[in-house]
Parts: sequence; structure tokens; C-alpha cells
Amino acid sequence: MEPIIILGSGLAGYTLAREFRKLDAAAPLTIITRDDGSVYSKPMLSNAFAAGKTPAQLATATAEKAALDLNANVLPHAEVIAIDTAAKKVQTTAGNYRYRALVFAIGADPIRPPLGGDAAADVYSVNDLADYARFRAALEPGSEVAILGSGLIGCEFANDLAAAGFAVTVIGPAEYPLQPLIPRLAGDALQQALKQIGVQWRLGRTAVSAARNGKKIELRLDDGSNVSADVVLSAIGLRPRTGLAQATGIAVNRGIVVDGSLRTNDPDIYALGDCAEIEGRVMPFVMPIMHAARALAKTLAGTPATVSFPFMPVAVKTTIYPIVVQPAPAGVDASWVAMEADNGFQLWQIDHSGKLHGFVLTGVKTRQRAAMLAKLEQA
Repeated sequence: MEPIIILGSGLAGYTLAREFRKLDAAAPLTIITRDDGSVYSKPMLSNAFAAGKTPAQLATATAEKAALDLNANVLPHAEVIAIDTAAKKVQTTAGNYRYRALVFAIGADPIRPPLGGDAAADVYSVNDLADYARFRAALEPGSEVAILGSGLIGCEFANDLAAAGFAVTVIGPAEYPLQPLIPRLAGDALQQALKQIGVQWRLGRTAVSAARNGKKIELRLDDGSNVSADVVLSAIGLRPRTGLAQATGIAVNRGIVVDGSLRTNDPDIYALGDCAEIEGRVMPFVMPIMHAARALAKTLAGTPATVSFPFMPVAVKTTIYPIVVQPAPAGVDASWVAMEADNGFQLWQIDHSGKLHGFVLTGVKTRQRAAMLAKLEQA
């Protein structure tokens, strides 16, 4: 029997492999990755510094250990050159491999800011363990860090680095942090909480160039002002990796297009994780990946299944001011209402009939997560 081949060794790839092994301990399984194949939790990258976690400490297993644990062939540092769907063959820099089923779990690429200047190439992004190692190595005690992007990852890094003693400035085009994921009331509260630990804000602004000035990088903003930093981190978002799939003849849109069973337009090729667009939705968070992996594992093990997504609140890892968000479904016309505001906010997203569709909890109110999920389920 030809193996199932998983492309990618991130959260999606390794989670799928583990879920599949719970159902089938013996079927041939190959994981091909351009990385070193280390097992680690990508969400931990944005809050590892204050916790004192080195890249080596974040990795829970090597590729060799993962191969033993999963009874799989793990091929690190292997780039996929082409996929022959007629012959069911993957051509890589480590050789050619046939498959009976192929899974894209190749993640997403950081969106690079369109910066001018001679230091544009010196802007860091953190999308994997190797990126984190390079970024961490660039930081010295007392470094001034400029973060491009005031969304979820930018705010998490701002919290982490400020808590670790670095001088942090966040630059972003939004009016308040985490816009539009949360309403302004909660965003303003997060901004103030991070300001209290030293984070400076340049909101409503974007960087247009990065130039060397001795050891410093001078960021020129769109209003003509400057921000000086030792290290610049871009956290303006991710774009699903679709190039390989598109070159293979797989349908792509914002991500690799799959149905509820995670199947592409090729019946033997699947996709999940940050690279996938599942029935029109790109869901770059942990819980959707876990649910998708369990469903796809069943299908690959011989029991066809479709993924069903429950309510999946997003926990923002801003420890100075924790936030839990359950957004309303796309297209729902609902307004934010503040229900409680002592020691944090409880904000409900309610439509014109009073039906609850989403919520935001901040501060100590995040302890009410289970109760709010119960209200949503009953709504």
C-alpha cells in the first residue's frame, strides 16, 4: 500500500498524524517538511520570551523522535518541487514519493509590509520556530522594538516583550488594538493596560520605509514622523500558501479550496490548517485545526467524515489584560452591548430581536467563558 503523505510539520500536520494513528496504527505514513521537523506549539511563539522559553525549550520532540512516536517516515528539510496527480507522486529535493492520499498542511506566509529603504530586508517576522530563534537572537537587553501591526499577534508580542523588559512601540493603521475582532470599548481598555507596562502606540499610522541609522533602524511613517528601533517585527497578518496547490491544478481562492470533508477538487488530495479554505472560510486558529484534523483522520482511516465546528472562542494571550472572543458568524447584523464593566468587560453581540450571536470577555470576566458559551448554545 502506498503511504498517506502529509505536507507540513506544523500544528495541522502533526495533529492530523496523531489523530490518524489513534485510528490506524500501521498504515504507511510520510510527513514531508521544509522545516527541521521539530514538534512545537506555534501559538506559544508570541508569549515565550517573558516565560524565558528558548527555541530549544519550545521544541518538545525532534523529527527523529516524532517519526518513532508516530510510526511515520518524517523527511525534514525537503522542498516539494512538483506534484504529479496522474501518477500520484510527489517530487521533492529528497527524492520522489508516491501516495494514496495527499494532505496539504503547509500553513501560511507572513504578509510582508511594502517598505522602502535600505533596512526593509532587516524587518523580522515570526511564523515558525526558526523565525523565533532568529528574532530572539537579535534582541539584546534594553532593545527598543517596533512592532508593525496592532492585531492579535502584534498585541501578544507587545505584551510578551514589554513584560520581558523591552521598550515596545506598536504601529498600526487601526483606530484601536484588535480592531475589528473586538469592539472599541475592549480595545481601548487593552491599549491602556499595555500602556501601563510601557507599550507606546502609534495607531492610525503605517510605516512606509525602514532605513539604517548606525545600529538603529529609522521607520518613516505615513504622516512623515519617525520611530527609532533596534529591532523591527512585522505582525500584519498571514496569507495561506496556495502556490504549490495552484501549480498542481488544485482549486484555490483565499486558501486551498476544500469541502466539509477537507477534500479538494482532486478526490485524493486534502488540505487543512492555515492553508485551507473550508467551505468558504479561512480559520487560522488552533481549535478549527483540531476539529478538522479529527474529521480528516477518520476519512483517511476509512470512515468518511465531515468536519463540524462548534463555538470556538479565541483566547488572546495578552496576560496583562486577558481577552476571550467569540465572534458572531459572518453576515449577522448584530450590535455590541456592554453587560458588565467592573474588573473587565462582558460584551454581548446582539441582533435586533435580542438574540445573542457572539461575545467578548476581558479581565476577570474571562472566567465566565463557559457560562457565556452555554448562553450562546441556548440562544
